[in-house]
Amino acid sequence: MFEGASKSYLNRKSVHKIIADHAAEGDGLKRALGWASLMSLGVGGIIGAGIFVLTGTAAANYAGPGVMISFILSGLACAFVALCYAELASLIPVAGSTYTYTYVTLGEIFAWIIGWNLILEYAAGAATVAVGWAGYFNRVMQGLGIHVPPELTTAFFADPTAPGAPPGAVQGWFNVPAAVIILLLTALLVRGTSESTLFNNIIVAIKVVVVLMVIVVGAAHVDGANWSPLIPDNAGEFGTYGWSGVVRGASVVFFAYIGFDSVSTAAQEAHNPQRDVPIGIIGSLIICTILYVAVAAVATGVVNYKELGVPDPMALVMDRTGVSWLAWAVKLGALAGLTTAILVLLYGQTRIFFAMAHDGLLPPIFARLHPEWRTPAVSQILVGVVVALAAGLLPLDVLGEMVSIGTLAAFALVCLAVIKLRKMHPEIRRPFRAPGIPWLPIAGILSCFALMAALPLDTWLRLLIWTAIGIGIYFLYGLKHATRLH
Repeated sequence: MFEGASKSYLNRKSVHKIIADHAAEGDGLKRALGWASLMSLGVGGIIGAGIFVLTGTAAANYAGPGVMISFILSGLACAFVALCYAELASLIPVAGSTYTYTYVTLGEIFAWIIGWNLILEYAAGAATVAVGWAGYFNRVMQGLGIHVPPELTTAFFADPTAPGAPPGAVQGWFNVPAAVIILLLTALLVRGTSESTLFNNIIVAIKVVVVLMVIVVGAAHVDGANWSPLIPDNAGEFGTYGWSGVVRGASVVFFAYIGFDSVSTAAQEAHNPQRDVPIGIIGSLIICTILYVAVAAVATGVVNYKELGVPDPMALVMDRTGVSWLAWAVKLGALAGLTTAILVLLYGQTRIFFAMAHDGLLPPIFARLHPEWRTPAVSQILVGVVVALAAGLLPLDVLGEMVSIGTLAAFALVCLAVIKLRKMHPEIRRPFRAPGIPWLPIAGILSCFALMAALPLDTWLRLLIWTAIGIGIYFLYGLKHATRLH
C-alpha cells in the first residue's frame, strides 16, 4: 500500500494499489456525459456562496468597481488548476481529493499539511457562508418588522471602524444566527441525510435564477457615476484599492469559483474525456466568469462600492432597486442556496477527517461511525461546535481570506502533483491528460502564489501559525500512528 522512502514521514501511498483497489471494487459508471452535460454540472457546482457573500467585501475593502477585473483574474487561475485537477481526479478516483493526491506524489507529511490546511477550505468556508447566511436572514427579519440587536448579529472581533465597515456598524458580541444555522445543520448531518438529485437540481436552478434576476433587474437601476473611477486610487498601502487591490480582490473572490471539481471528478463518466472534460471545465468557468462580472458590474453600479461591505450584498442591491417583491425573492433564494452550501462544506470536512483517521494521522474517533445512523457523529459534532464558534466570533473578511489562502495552497500542490506523477509513473493510463505539461501546471502554481502573495501579512501569519500547530500534532501523534498502519 505504501511506497518506501528514507524517512517514514515521506512514505507515499502506492498509486498502483489505489487504482487496483478501485478497479476491483468497480465504480459501475457509464460514459454517459457529453461536454454540454459536464458544462451544466460545472455551472451548478461553481455558482454558490462566494458570489452572494464576498463580492461586497472585495469591492468595499480592496478593489472598488475593479472587482469586475478581480473575477476575471480568479477565473483564469482556476482554469489552470481545474485542468490539473481533472487529470488527477480521473487517475485517482477516490475520496480525499487533494489530500490523497498529495499522499501519492509528495509523501505523508505533505499530505498531512494539506489535509490540515483543507480545514481552512471546508470548516472556515462553512463559517464564511454562515456569516453570509446570517446577513440575508437579518435582512429578511428586518423586512418582517423584527429587529434583532446588531450586537447579536455581529462578530466579536469585527472592527466597526475599519474602512470597509458598513455605515452604523457597532461592536459585536456574537453572531448568533450564523452559529445557530451551523448547529442546526450539524444536528441534521449527525442523524444522516441522503442527497436528493432532484432537490439539489432545484437549489442549483434557484441560485442561477437569483443571479440572473440581480443582473437583469439591477441593470436598469445602474448609475454610471458609481463606476468612476473603475480602479480607485491606492489608499497608501498594498492591497487597498489600486491595481494591488484588484489582485487582492481576486484572492478573496477566488472562493466564488470553488466547486469546479464537480466537473473534474466526473471525468470517468465522459463520452470522450480528452475532449469533453476541458470543454466542460473551461466552458463552465467562462459562463460563471461572465455571470460574476455582470453581477459585480450591477452591484457596484447600483450601490456605491464603499457601502457594499456587508455580508448580504445582493440583498442590499435589490433593496436599492425598489422592486420589493423581487428583493424578497433574491433574499429567500440566497438563503436556500447558502443553506445547502453550508451543509456540503460541513459534510466535506468530516470526509477529509475520515480519510485522515483511516490512514492513522488522526485519532480513530474521527473515523468512528454511529451504530444506528452510520455517520461520523462525534467528528461531525466537534466540527460543528468549532465552526459555530468561528462563525460567531470572526468577521467575514478574516474568514474569507483564510479560506482563500488555504485553498490556494492546496491547489498549488495539485498542480505540482501532476508534474511529479507524470515523472514517477508515465506508464499509467490516464483517462484525461492535462495539456501543456509542464507549462500548464507551472502557470497554475504561479497563479496561486500570485493570489496568495496579494493577501495581507496577518493572513499569512495565521496560515503559518495554523500550519505550525498542524505539524506539531503530526509529529506528536500522526507520525507514530500512521507508521504503525504502514
